[in-house]
Amino acid sequence: MSLDPALVEILVCPQDKGPLRYLVNDQVLVNERLGIAYPIEDGIPVMLVDDAITWPKAEA
Repeated sequence: MSLDPALVEILVCPQDKGPLRYLVNDQVLVNERLGIAYPIEDGIPVMLVDDAITWPKAEA
């Protein structure tokens, strides 16, 4: 499931209010300035600072 491009255009990072990059395959919205990503769960962006993950993901 992919996000509506119009929605992606208006979403900003809740921390620095900057733009996010949508990675369809990973289902995340990435803020490369801060090295974090917000997950997309069931087609809904989870834009909570406490739920942000470190990006890029650490290789196992």
